[in-house]
Amino acid sequence: MTAAASSSSAVTRHVRSRLLRGTLFSRPGPAGQPAGSYVLPCRKIVLEYCPRGASSVGTRDFLTTPTHKAPRVAAAAIAAQSRIVQLAQEFPSVEVVIKEAPHKHPLARGFYMNGRTKEISLRNLPRNSVSKTLELLLNSSGKKIVSLKRKPVESITESARGIWSALHAPPKQL
Repeated sequence: MTAAASSSSAVTRHVRSRLLRGTLFSRPGPAGQPAGSYVLPCRKIVLEYCPRGASSVGTRDFLTTPTHKAPRVAAAAIAAQSRIVQLAQEFPSVEVVIKEAPHKHPLARGFYMNGRTKEISLRNLPRNSVSKTLELLLNSSGKKIVSLKRKPVESITESARGIWSALHAPPKQL
């Protein structure tokens, strides 16, 4: 094992111990907000990654890479400057959970106020794309995707054949 690989695993262990303290129970935005203030629809983001898998390289880089190029510093300083910490500080009303999922592909999961969840695979994505994917989850409303191309068909009259029912079908012979 090279020195870079061992220092990377030490940084990952440190980030894991600092950031995995979030609970799996979510609460809406911070209390005490004035009436009419904007609250993000996203209430929690769960980022799952494999500590050794090749498809999680970009996700691990996103978790451990500092936001700006700095000279070599201790692992604690790198963890304090990482992109995920900056994202969590930028959106304090959103709970950020980082979870190791050994032997699984990386996954970003967003939980929304309306009860829906969105899952986006981060498989083989570089760290910049991981950042854009998390921003997409943060900025989306959680509503179901609806086609805007055409209106749904609503008929005024009944079908020529009538409404199908299992009671009207002839019994099957076995």
